[in-house]
Amino acid sequence: MRFLVMGVLIALSGSAAAAARPAVVELFTSQGCSSCPPAEAYLGKLTARTDVIALAFHVTYWDDLGWRDRFALTESVDRQNLYAKNFRSASVYTPQFVVDGLSGAPSTGLRTEAAPDAVPVAVNVADGNVQVEVGTNPHFTSGDVVLVSYLRHAVSAIGRGENAGRKLEEFNIVRDLRKLGAWRGDGVRFSVPVGSLPADVTDVAVLVQGVGQKAIIGAAARAVR
Repeated sequence: MRFLVMGVLIALSGSAAAAARPAVVELFTSQGCSSCPPAEAYLGKLTARTDVIALAFHVTYWDDLGWRDRFALTESVDRQNLYAKNFRSASVYTPQFVVDGLSGAPSTGLRTEAAPDAVPVAVNVADGNVQVEVGTNPHFTSGDVVLVSYLRHAVSAIGRGENAGRKLEEFNIVRDLRKLGAWRGDGVRFSVPVGSLPADVTDVAVLVQGVGQKAIIGAAARAVR
């Protein structure tokens, strides 16, 4: 199966800074894709912003072309494929940005909108546990609570494939993705042992996302190590 490879840049609107929650920017990427390093560098710039949660999901479908991405997850492929279904896309590709679960079009004009109304999410680390509290908002009635664990920064030496001989700098690399449970409009709490996360995880993000991986309606992030 052939996958479309396209370069994507995102222009975040100035109004995003006024949002009640940070915008969530997801990058689907691979160490085997020669078009991905510029997108990853751009994601790295986004990680410095307090009004954005930027996450890099490494996919597996480039692994058979000469280089095995050490960060690739089948869960990343599943997530991208579900977005493709939701967006009625004929194929998946890298690099691809998705903003707030709403748009994955390969466009340099892709923008986020301010989110003044959001489901409140609090994330803390105490007693060896990641403690998550999701509040209420009368404008929203349901969603899934998803924990995304990630590695803040890494440098990878690439030995084969399209990026052979390069050292790639990578940011906010997703290492684990799990659904904590359902949110049905009422306040809910979850607790996850830090020890159950992959050993290289430095931070977590909690997303409240519409059922079926639709719009993200709440988000927060926290360092765990």
